[in-house]
Amino acid sequence: MALYLIGDVQGCDEALGRLLVEIAFSPSRDTLVLLGDLVNRGPQSLAVLRRMMALDGAAHCLLGNHDLHLLAVAHGVRKPHRSDTLDDILQAPDRNILLDWLRRRPMALQMQGWLMVHAGVLPQWDAAQTLVLAHELESELRGPEWGVFLHNMYGNRPDQWSDGLRGLDRLRVIVNALTRLRFCSADGVMEFETKDSAASAPEGFMPWFEVPGRRSEGERIAFGHWSTLRDVHRSDLLALDTGCVWGGCLTAARIGTDSVEHIHVRCEQAQKPGPA
Repeated sequence: MALYLIGDVQGCDEALGRLLVEIAFSPSRDTLVLLGDLVNRGPQSLAVLRRMMALDGAAHCLLGNHDLHLLAVAHGVRKPHRSDTLDDILQAPDRNILLDWLRRRPMALQMQGWLMVHAGVLPQWDAAQTLVLAHELESELRGPEWGVFLHNMYGNRPDQWSDGLRGLDRLRVIVNALTRLRFCSADGVMEFETKDSAASAPEGFMPWFEVPGRRSEGERIAFGHWSTLRDVHRSDLLALDTGCVWGGCLTAARIGTDSVEHIHVRCEQAQKPGPA
C-alpha cells in the first residue's frame, strides 16, 4: 500500500486524472491525500469534487482557502470573484450534496509521520496542537451553526496566536494559519499581502517554516498553497503546490519508509492572473 500526497488541483481534473494514471493509483490498495484547494481557477472544479467523492475512503481532502471561498459564495457570504470558476458546482443538480461533503473535510491530518496542512503552521504550535486546533475548526464547519462562522471567517485580525483567544477570534486565527499563511514574524504575527517567493519576505517577516525555534521544528510537514515558493530542498518539508493551474505541474509525492518520490504531470489548463 502506498501513500500519495498531491498539491493544489484547483479544478484541473484532466491533469489530476493523468497523474492518478501515472502513479497507477488503486483505491483498493493505496491512500491519497489532496492538500487543499480542490476547486477554483481551473475549468473542471465540479469534476474534481465528484472524482474525490467517488474515492471517499481511499482519498482524503484537506480544505484550502479556495474551498472555503466556494462554501462562502454558496452560502451568500461572499460575492463571486471575477476570476472564479465555480459556476459548474453552484449550478449542479447535486450541489447541496457536494457542498455538504466538502464542509466535512479535515483541516489537517497526520499519516506515516507527516503532518499535512494546506498552508502553514504557526511557530507557537507543535504537531499535536495543530491537529487539536484543526479539529476545533472542523467541528465548527460540521456543526449546525456553521453559517455563523462563515459570516465571521474573513479578516486579518487577530494576526497572532494566543492560547487565551476564544470564540470567533480564535477560529479566525486558526483558519488563517491553516489556509492562508506564508510569512510571519519570529513571534508569529502573520503577513498576508505578500504572495511571491520566499526571497520576497517583507522586512521583519520570514517563511513560516524558517522561524527560529518554532515548536514544530523537527516535524515532517507537507503543505500546498504557495505556488511561487519554488524548490524547497529539505527532508522535513514537502511543498507540493507546483502551480498546476498557472501553467506549472501537478505533483504527487509517494511517501516511502525512508524516501519520498516526486511524480509530475504538466497541466494544459493554465489560467491567469497569478495565485491567490
